[in-house]
Amino acid sequence: MTRPPMAAETEPEIGGIVLAAGEGKRFGGVKQVARLDGRPLLEHAVRAMLSVPSISPVVVVLGAHAGEIQAAVDFSGADVVVCDQWAAGQSASLQAGVAALGEVEAAVITLGDQPFISAEVIAGVLDHRGRHLAVRATYDGAPGHPVLLERRLLDHVSELDGDAGARTLLEGDHVYTWEVGRLCDPTDIDTPERLQEVQS
Repeated sequence: MTRPPMAAETEPEIGGIVLAAGEGKRFGGVKQVARLDGRPLLEHAVRAMLSVPSISPVVVVLGAHAGEIQAAVDFSGADVVVCDQWAAGQSASLQAGVAALGEVEAAVITLGDQPFISAEVIAGVLDHRGRHLAVRATYDGAPGHPVLLERRLLDHVSELDGDAGARTLLEGDHVYTWEVGRLCDPTDIDTPERLQEVQS
């Protein structure tokens, strides 16, 4: 009797989350669709995450102005989730993203208004996975993104509230900090003036 072929072992999934649910109050409009070097601001962050082959699935969390953003930004290759509770703060958006990823082994998180966080740095946090439950990029010692959370921390995201995001999960000896200040630019685009400054 011929036995059916054994199913190949699937590699553990590492998901990606791009948080982009804010209303852009300081920007004075929908900053996710503002043009930077010929394409929407948010698209830069999404493309960087999608450029890392070992990260899948990739979820983009929208909130305010979701319809307008979806009409203007190319999300090909990513799953879009709309967080109805976006006004409650970044924690709600993170919870929506983690829920959409499902049972991944870990997740890498970036922000949609940081267009210069490179795919190389996003991939680099994966290289620093090990005995720690989290990896956090720092810029001249200041904490920033990307951030990687292992499953044990992702399971606690549902307990977060307010606008602090995962900050309370990123305190203690379980976090590995990786200095990347010379590798990419963490500039976030909060105002039209800042956008104008960084146009190449």
